[in-house]
Amino acid sequence: MNRNTFIQQIFQINSDDSFNELALGIFRYQYQNNVVYHQFVDKLNVKISKVDHYLKIPFLPIDFFKSHQVTSGIEKAAGFFSSSGTTGKLTSRHYYADLELYEQSFSKSFERVYGKVTDYCILALLPSYLERNDSSLVYMVSDLIKKSGHPDSGFYLDEHLNLAGKLHQLDSLGQKVLLIGVSFALLDFIENHNFILQHAIILETGGMKGRRREMVRKELHQQLSEGFSISEIHSEYGMTELFSQAYSTGSGFFYPPPWMKILIRDVNDPLTLLMPGKTGGINIIDLANLDSCCFIATQDLGKAYKDGPFEVVGRFDNSDVRGCNLMVL
Repeated sequence: MNRNTFIQQIFQINSDDSFNELALGIFRYQYQNNVVYHQFVDKLNVKISKVDHYLKIPFLPIDFFKSHQVTSGIEKAAGFFSSSGTTGKLTSRHYYADLELYEQSFSKSFERVYGKVTDYCILALLPSYLERNDSSLVYMVSDLIKKSGHPDSGFYLDEHLNLAGKLHQLDSLGQKVLLIGVSFALLDFIENHNFILQHAIILETGGMKGRRREMVRKELHQQLSEGFSISEIHSEYGMTELFSQAYSTGSGFFYPPPWMKILIRDVNDPLTLLMPGKTGGINIIDLANLDSCCFIATQDLGKAYKDGPFEVVGRFDNSDVRGCNLMVL
């Protein structure tokens, strides 16, 4: 099966069986066309013929995105997204053949949760990310801003007074607003402005970036709820190494799209998967990662539940602090 056929099928998944069939096909494709993944699977002495379910597929440790060029079937990459990192730290690079697949993935993920992007005015407070031109988050939000078509949609950086005025004005008009922000920027914003919002959604993407003390998500959401006078704060789970996102609408549970699955591994035996509800390392199958690797063992700790939802409960002690919503709960 070729790349275009895979892409068509990724966004048509409608059952666990169709997910399994496509995941197995992409696994074999990436084993044959991804040198890094091929070598990793061989080191594990995995017999490809014995991999007959996605639960048996090996997961590539996420740190390989820092030390290797992880690509599948790409002769020459069109570009890459890079993770944020502190000085002296290696950053992850996620190479891509083109951006069409990423755009399809984040657009469809967004629409599944929030409906048509044209219904919203999208405002963004992502100052630390805008300092870079290779952020996948900035690319996604920029594209959603453009597709919203609303004249007030845009990045507001540190223009807090202007942004506060827009929020009050739009809310008074009954306009649906989605304010997407990194955690520290949202906290900075509400320190000097008070709101009573009726038509806005606040979506935090995590990350203090050393600007504020780290806090558990419950505390963060409580402060944001009080500052914006709304009952629920939404969250996005995403990272440079993924082309798909999962969203939480305030319950603390993230819901992945049909082409993405979360599995939990034993922290002491990374080749063993745990039953639903048990805490362990988060493994992710993201079939939109067709041009890199769809099967990733992250450094996040979490719990997965029947039918798809999952929680993020922390990170491994020896892992870097990541910027996209990976706070300790």
